Amino acid sequence: MARHRVSLKDLAQELGVSIATVSRALHNSPEIGLEMQAKVKELARKLNYRPNPFAQSLRYEAPRVIGVVVPNLVTHYFASVLDGIELEARTEGYSVISANSHERLEDEARAIDHFNNLHVEGSIACRTQESTVYSHFEEIAKMGIPLVFFGRTCLSDRFSCVTANGDEAAQQATQHLIDTGSRRIAFVGGPNHLDMVQRRKHGYLEALRENRIPIDRTLVACNRIDYEVALQETLRLLTMPDKPDAILAFNDIVTFAAFTAIKQLGFRIPDDVALIGFTDDDHARYVTPQLSAIEDQSQLMGQKACRLLLNQIKGDEKVYREVVPQKIVIRETSAKRH
Repeated sequence: MARHRVSLKDLAQELGVSIATVSRALHNSPEIGLEMQAKVKELARKLNYRPNPFAQSLRYEAPRVIGVVVPNLVTHYFASVLDGIELEARTEGYSVISANSHERLEDEARAIDHFNNLHVEGSIACRTQESTVYSHFEEIAKMGIPLVFFGRTCLSDRFSCVTANGDEAAQQATQHLIDTGSRRIAFVGGPNHLDMVQRRKHGYLEALRENRIPIDRTLVACNRIDYEVALQETLRLLTMPDKPDAILAFNDIVTFAAFTAIKQLGFRIPDDVALIGFTDDDHARYVTPQLSAIEDQSQLMGQKACRLLLNQIKGDEKVYREVVPQKIVIRETSAKRH
């Protein structure tokens, strides 16, 4: 039998009074006699009634709730960002509802519309790799609803955003590969229209230029952010007649796809193919050999994005662009031993 959550209506029907009477009794209203207050509270205790603060806040047009939509909630990066958002939201009494767009524009637009229907006070978003039109975000601007982007951004003249210094980090990581003996360095990324991809690819190319290493476009593989796609792209690169001797990988999904491809072909890491990727600390340490990684301060990114949103809700209309630095952690996969 389906479990039924006890409501104000249930209490009212049981006592033969109105819902308003029950609500006032539970809030100790002087309009309700002490005897009725006691009856209502006793029944509420007996039936294990619990108030729904979200429904109550909606009733008074003050939800104290923010919405967050991310492309892939099951990855450590997005889970960590969400954790940071929730930590910051809690400091001011806000709750967070999240939606997974599954990297689909349609799902992203639906989530934003759903948040608006719920009267959330503001939203935080990381756009999908399919997002090349922004009408659903532009509608939010017209409605005056606060919105902040993180990671992958758009409409930067209208909305505040928090990003990482992916260009600088990618340049430093590529320089490390060069300094430790790699010369044919491939970049395995995501769709070129994403600003996050553009930043990281730019840093990679800048390092090659500064070291006067010719840029070989056949070593740049920017495709869909998907494990199987990244795996096939890496296998293609590693079976070229003049294969790369190192790979810079765009994110955690691409990094582990590249790691798997190198292993599948029987190459030694890092002697045959060095590898460094944008990924998180936990996963990087728990594989053999341990991954050299460019690590996001993802929780801090979530906190900063949420703080910008909360300030907007309070009336701050300025557009901010905050940058959270990444850190490079060298382990066992990037420095060649010969």
